[in-house]
This record gives sequence, structure tokens and C-alpha cells, in this order.
Amino acid sequence: MVNRSLFKGSIPLGLNRRGFRTESDSLGKIKVPADRYWGAQTQRSLYHFNIADDKMPKNVYHTYGIIKNAAARVNKEAGRLDNTKAKAIIQASLEVEKGWLDENFPLCVWQTGSGTQTNMNVNEVIANRAIQLLGGKIGSKIPVHPNDHVNMGQSSNDSFPTVMHVSTVLALEKHLFPELNQLVACIEGKAEVWSKVVKIGRTHLQDAVPLTVGQEWSGWAYQLKCSIRGIKKAEKGLFKLAAGGTAVGTGLNAPKGFSNAIANKIAKLTSYPFVTAPNKFAALSSVDAMVSIMASLRGLATVLIKIANDIRWLASGPCCGLGELHLPDNEPGSSIMPGKVNPTQCEAMIMVCTHVIGLDVAVAMAGLQGNFQLNVTRPMVVTNVLHACRLLADMSKSFRKFLIEGTTLNEKKIQYYVDHSLMLVTALAPVVGYDGAAEIARLGRDKNLNLKQAALQSGLLTENQFDQLINPTLMAGHGVKGA
Repeated sequence: MVNRSLFKGSIPLGLNRRGFRTESDSLGKIKVPADRYWGAQTQRSLYHFNIADDKMPKNVYHTYGIIKNAAARVNKEAGRLDNTKAKAIIQASLEVEKGWLDENFPLCVWQTGSGTQTNMNVNEVIANRAIQLLGGKIGSKIPVHPNDHVNMGQSSNDSFPTVMHVSTVLALEKHLFPELNQLVACIEGKAEVWSKVVKIGRTHLQDAVPLTVGQEWSGWAYQLKCSIRGIKKAEKGLFKLAAGGTAVGTGLNAPKGFSNAIANKIAKLTSYPFVTAPNKFAALSSVDAMVSIMASLRGLATVLIKIANDIRWLASGPCCGLGELHLPDNEPGSSIMPGKVNPTQCEAMIMVCTHVIGLDVAVAMAGLQGNFQLNVTRPMVVTNVLHACRLLADMSKSFRKFLIEGTTLNEKKIQYYVDHSLMLVTALAPVVGYDGAAEIARLGRDKNLNLKQAALQSGLLTENQFDQLINPTLMAGHGVKGA
């Protein structure tokens, strides 16, 4: 149970004062804001890496709360950390996980490539909060030291990659997968309702043979299901944790059994099947699992772009385009053309997914930077992956809620295209041959005849034969519905 007895609103009592206090690290003393829990190393990072507005994602810090909680429990159970210190560290870690201390995590993404400064930011905040809980002097490192106690058995080089994996799994499981599943269900629902509405297919952006609207939409749902399966397959690599490898993978300063113990504890705290990575040298020197998961997100992005583009093409017009779909009127579409409404959810989806593809390029390039025993692009990698997860989850929700759910059919326009398509001639080929069918199609196009008129004028078959062969519903068949 988390104890909020020392909190009043979002400001911890004892820190709501102005001015500075002095903290120290291995380089000496430095002043830090008196109303914040961070210490010297965080303050130095703020000074040396004041780069743009790109802050480390809050997910990273919240997940660090889980990792520090797990480490404290493992160290306490093994007798390396006394009960009093462990209890205070666990309490402070829980507060970090809950987001109650978010104002104490100000660091920029563009920092040391190992994430050391973020790890120390967390260590300092938890240590000072634990000191406060125990009635000590904030900044004194007594009775809780950020390195000796909060970071016990750990290194930034193994704790940060551990956080990368855990935070990504949480982003996938708690946000992205639920939204994708709802989007799939919504699309499948439309496919079922429209399973018997015959329409003209299009290949090369040209008329093709018939299918049903339901078949078309079922294809989108199946693509999304395949993408979800691909992400879940890549996710398996994220369940392997670097914790216990410490600096270079040897586990120096981490006691025997720490790797398995902390992985088991993280699995218990999160309810996901985390295990210790079988090879810590690979776990520290690479970001392979993150590259794989990002690539799978890129795959999802390509599918979503295809769906968004199909829908905006099918809804184009409404008077001078294809006009098969009616999209919800969410907002005015033009500052100059009254009454214009645009497929804005499709456009937003295309932008989001294009951006995600760009994020993937950066992560793939970062995967090349595993020099010797450490990859030094980790802050950027986790930021890109988490940002992609958030973008895709939020966009999928918006796309479903404000577009898919309210989309309807223009059945008159759909039937018009069926009635006037010359590509139904394909059904005549088994009787009149390919060349004969092509002759009928050319005759219809050149003389502006409908297919029946062209077929009868060609003299290649009778009206009775035509009526028996040309049945758009039978031509659509059944197809394959879903995954």
C-alpha cells in the first residue's frame, strides 16, 4: 500500500519552499532547487544537456519505479538491505511508479547514450524521498544513498535497457493492443453488416471484377490482425531483461542469483512473463529487441496508411469522386469553400504513420551503434519506440471513434458502378474466349454502350446466355473472411 501521508495535493510537504540547497557528487558540490528531490548529477545534466524541448518520456520514469522497487525487495530478502531502508525505498519507488513525483524528472532525451543521467535522476529522487520518509535531511545521503542503496546490484548499463523493455511491454499491452483490437472489431462489424453489398473492385486504380463491401473491409481487418501478430512475435524479445549484467555483462557487484531474482520480481510486480536475458553481453551491447519491435510497428503503420488511403479514395467527392462511402462530418473542411468536409482522420492517420516510419529509420540506425560492450543510443531508441506506441494507440482510437464507427455506404453510387462496369465481361470469357470478351469490352467503351448492349451487338452470345453468365453477386463469391 502506498502511503501519501506526507503529500498535500501534488506537492510533498517539506519541499514547497523557494531557494536552493547544496548537494554533492564525485565532482564536488552544486546547488539544486530546494523544492525538488533530485540531486547533483541531475542538476549537472540539466546544465550540460539543455537541448530543445524533448524530455525523457514519463513512462520511462514510471517504469524505473517498478525496477527500483523490485531491486529493493530482492536486496532486502537477501539480507543486503536492512528493512528500514528497503521499506522507505519501496515506498518512494511506488510513488515514482504512480507518477506522483513527475515534476522531479526534468532531463532531456539528448544526454549520455547509456541513460546514466536518467538512472541517477531516479536514484537521487528515490533516495531523497526515502530520506524524507525516514525523517532525515534531504541531500545528506543519510540514511539512504542513491548509489549504495537505491542502485544496489545495478548499473545504468543494465537498468536502463531493462526499463526500455519493461516500459515498451507496458505501452503495448495496456494501450496499443487494446486500441488495435477495438479497431479490428469495429471494422469486422462493418464487414459483417455489408457482407452482401456487391461493389466493383479496382486494380491499378481501374475497374476490376466485383467483390462485396464486406470482403473489402475484411481484408483490412485481416491485415491488422497480421500486424498485431507480428508485434506480439517481436514482443517476445522484450521479455528478456538485462538486469544483473551491471556494467559490461559480467555482473560485477551484483550478487549471485540477482539476475533471476530481479527478473522474477519484475514479472510478479507487472504480471508479465519477464525473465533474465540468457546472454547479458548481447543484452547490453545491442538494442536488437527494440529494433525488432520498432520494425513491427513500422509494419503496422504501413497497413494503417493503406486502410486510410483506401477509405479516403472511396469517400472522394462526394459529387465528383468515387463517393462510395459517406464519412462523418466532424468539422468544416475549408476556410474559403463553404460546406466542404474533408477526410481529416485519414489525413491524420497518414501523417502519424509516416512519422512512425521515420522513427523506425532512426531506431534501425541506432541499432548499428552497439560498439563493443554497450549501445550508446538508448535514450533516443526508447523515446522513439514509446512515442510510436502512443501515436499508433491514440490514432487508432481516434480513427475508430471519429471515422470508422460513423462511416456509411452510398449504396446508390455503388450500384451505379456495378451496373456500368465493363469488367463484368470477365465472366463471359469462358464462353466467348478471352479475345471475344476483350472485343466486347472495347465495343462498349468505344461506343459508350453498357456491357449487355455491347455483348448483344457483338453477336458473340444471346441475351439468355448473357443473363445467365452475368450475375455480380455470384461473381463476388464468398472470399475469405477474417483471420
